[in-house]
Amino acid sequence: MPPVFLIRKRHILYKLAVSGAVSPESARTLDDAGVLNPNAFIFFTDMLARKGFICRTADGRYYLPEKK
Repeated sequence: MPPVFLIRKRHILYKLAVSGAVSPESARTLDDAGVLNPNAFIFFTDMLARKGFICRTADGRYYLPEKK
C-alpha cells in the first residue's frame, strides 16, 4: 500500500476515534468527523469498510468496529 493511503487510513481512523464514532448510534459522516477532504479517495474509504477497519451505516455514516 503506498504511503499516501497509509496516511489516509490513519487520518480516518483517528478522526472517527476522537469524534466518538464507536457504534452505529454514534456514527458520523467523514465530514462531521473532521476528515480532511472527505470525498477524496472514495474507493479507499470503501476498501477500509470492506476490510473491516471501519463500518458504514445504511445512511452513509461511519464508525469504528468493536475491538475483539
